[in-house]
Amino acid sequence: MRKSYRVKKETEFQTVFTQGKSCANRQFVVYMIEKPEQVHFRVGISVGKKIGNAVARNWVKRRIRQSLTELKPQLKQDCDFIVIARPGVAWMQTSAVKEHLIHVLRLANVLVDEIK
Repeated sequence: MRKSYRVKKETEFQTVFTQGKSCANRQFVVYMIEKPEQVHFRVGISVGKKIGNAVARNWVKRRIRQSLTELKPQLKQDCDFIVIARPGVAWMQTSAVKEHLIHVLRLANVLVDEIK
């Protein structure tokens, strides 16, 4: 995912975190804020140390980015959102990570089209 699709600055991350609406399931928490002036969505990914060591955290981040890249056409374009991983995600299969991510993105109303 290109850098223009990322929430990079700490202030932007905190704005989404404090002012955005949140939805969660057992594996992920998503905070989302509407940004009608934006051309495309931006995403921030947070994987804390409770997930595991650096290898496990990087594995989870890669799987989240991969899933979001595959879901790019179905994602709402005028928003910023943050995906926060919860403990237990590091032990899941790649397909399960995507499945649970789709579930929480639907709850957060970030997905616009049905997934085929």
